[in-house]
Amino acid sequence: MEKVTVDLADLRREYRMQPLRRSDLNSDPLLQFNRWFEEASHAESMDANAMSIATVAANGQPTVRTVLLKYYDQEGFVFYTNLESNKAKDLDGNPRASLLFYWSELHRQVIINGNASRISAAENVRYFMRRPRDSQLGAWVSRQSHVISSRAVLEQKFSEMKQKFARGEVPLPSFWGGYRICPTSIEFWQGRENRLHDRFRYSCANDDDWNIERLAP
Repeated sequence: MEKVTVDLADLRREYRMQPLRRSDLNSDPLLQFNRWFEEASHAESMDANAMSIATVAANGQPTVRTVLLKYYDQEGFVFYTNLESNKAKDLDGNPRASLLFYWSELHRQVIINGNASRISAAENVRYFMRRPRDSQLGAWVSRQSHVISSRAVLEQKFSEMKQKFARGEVPLPSFWGGYRICPTSIEFWQGRENRLHDRFRYSCANDDDWNIERLAP
């Protein structure tokens, strides 16, 4: 069997963006996140709302994948998924999750640890009705995370759903909805020269207060 060995030790770049100082930070991590998110969006970061989410299954196996952030406020960060998917099963069994935003153009990361909970049916409907029609149909088609024999299975199912809902609105599937990650800690990471990065972690002290600490890179 052919073996692959790739040495990436010399694949590197220096981070030469502006520093992140304690005086730069908003006392509210959600307002700080909003500032960075807007800057990432203006920097034309591809899919600035793309975030990796790590969950842990009942057998202790962690899994990470990328989803899209669709809403955030003082209560947390919301994304949508098939409620029968592996990530949904993980979160229903163990609500603790970790999110990661990486904006390479700005040499920035944000790491959010928190607890997940399902959002209300009203919130699910409100967002689902804003999705493009084909995306609504796609939610009906895929049994997310389940094994399928070929892509043809998906395409056939999509055609069937398109015919089934040819007239009128596409209804919200009962197996589709959103989760809100309520943060317990949020870390802001700014890449700096010589790998001496700036890192600040907000830890939840109570409902209104956050402790802010600088971390070694």
